Amino acid sequence: MQHVYDIIILGGGPAGYSAALYAARGGFDTLLIEKMSPGGQMALTGDIDNYPGFDEGIDGFTLGMKMQSGAERFGAKSEYAEVTAVDFSKTPKKIITENGEFFAKAVIIAFGANARELGLLGEEDFVGSGVHYCAHCDGMFYKDKTVAVVGGGNSAAEDALYLSRLCKKVYVIHRRDTLRASKVYHKPLFEADNIEFIWNSAVNEIRAENNRFSGIAVKRLQDNQIKDIACDGLFVSIGRKPATEILNGIIPLDKNGYVIADETTKTAIPGVFAAGDIRQKALRQVVTAAADGAVAVHFAEEYLWGLE
Repeated sequence: MQHVYDIIILGGGPAGYSAALYAARGGFDTLLIEKMSPGGQMALTGDIDNYPGFDEGIDGFTLGMKMQSGAERFGAKSEYAEVTAVDFSKTPKKIITENGEFFAKAVIIAFGANARELGLLGEEDFVGSGVHYCAHCDGMFYKDKTVAVVGGGNSAAEDALYLSRLCKKVYVIHRRDTLRASKVYHKPLFEADNIEFIWNSAVNEIRAENNRFSGIAVKRLQDNQIKDIACDGLFVSIGRKPATEILNGIIPLDKNGYVIADETTKTAIPGVFAAGDIRQKALRQVVTAAADGAVAVHFAEEYLWGLE
């Protein structure tokens, strides 16, 4: 006989473990499936200073472990396996993993989204210590310092403006000669006296001294001329990649690959919910992901009542 959980949660980041906490505490038979470690992408963040309740900050890995402990305290189970396929065509819904198949009456998808990387040699070595993908998460560590932002869209524009209020100097490096960002950002960006644009250029290399990040080499695309820029940090703002590959063709996604779900977290498939960075939303932060997890369980509970 196959075991059927009340709720299976896919992904062990802040959305996933928030959902697991609320579901298990609410008395539901709950399983969370995560392929790496508690915290998801959050676990790769060195210091988190903007999550309420930690007045001196906390590192992402420790916060992820605490979230797991909180959920498991009420009986949530964790399975470490990669999800390879799903079948939401009937109830119970089937989750296929490298460790076998699991079944649930309701599913909360919380796979998250990954930052797009530049793909430079050594980029991974400096993540969290010179290379960053979230200005609102890590910008405070560069107060009164010099940073560079890569990108020309809305997220890069927002990051540059945010950093300009903290940092002594902000370089904005963009492959084109005009911004792709909405016009509303142009005036404040061009009027900021500590923002300098480097057009028609791309980051070509990360510089380091004594194994510490020390700046970047920028290539001008018209003539391949290289220019060194000394800076304390690099913020990559070239978009994010929602982890929705296995959901393509199964659940409606928007043009950028995010699951179509509003503030109720309900998707187009009854009994399937999307929480955290994987769904369409205005702000992707640890606190908004955690909130989504609680909301998803609320509506999953309503759905489960309807099955009785």
